[in-house]
Amino acid sequence: MDVDLVVPLKHPREGKSRLRGAVAADRHAELVLALAQDTLTAVTSVAGVRRVLVVAAEPGALPMLAGLGVELVEEPVAGGLNEALRYGAELLRADSPRGLVGALQADLPALRAGDLARALSEADGRRAVVADRQGTGTTLLLAAPGAPLDPHFGAGSARLHVESGAVPLSGELPSLRSDVDTPDDLRHAATLGLGKRTAALLPAESAPVR
Repeated sequence: MDVDLVVPLKHPREGKSRLRGAVAADRHAELVLALAQDTLTAVTSVAGVRRVLVVAAEPGALPMLAGLGVELVEEPVAGGLNEALRYGAELLRADSPRGLVGALQADLPALRAGDLARALSEADGRRAVVADRQGTGTTLLLAAPGAPLDPHFGAGSARLHVESGAVPLSGELPSLRSDVDTPDDLRHAATLGLGKRTAALLPAESAPVR
């Protein structure tokens, strides 16, 4: 069964405050947008992904994403990350009440389509979670068919999602676990090979392209 994914995205000027300093200050927003573009490019190439709904604070400021085969909607006012994800999941459920719905972070610039496909296969329709490489955060949350997404993103989200009934996926999935919140995270993702938009913003010797 194919999955529909919700991807939350802050305005690039405001997102990823802990990543500041990875590039020149006047290119920070460009880097945040590049992370999302490279993530979405990989996601939309996965055969098992049917729809990708980006819930954004200012979708009108992100026309460049429309060409990636995703849908853009405005997030609820002052709702926060989990509220934005619930809102997106409800929109997807309205069109496919018994379908598979998931939430994916927009900061996976090294993502390989194969890692996401393997995670979807391992989940096999169950509520499931992929933890980040530190084992504390969440990069992917999947709901069972017809069930609420019930997101608990934030500090310790991997544990909270397991406590809510999600099966922790045990596959290696290195590129799916390598989210980018800090300059160190970005350096780690670069060792896996970055998407071309993110790589273009970094010194060539430090940013192999996937």
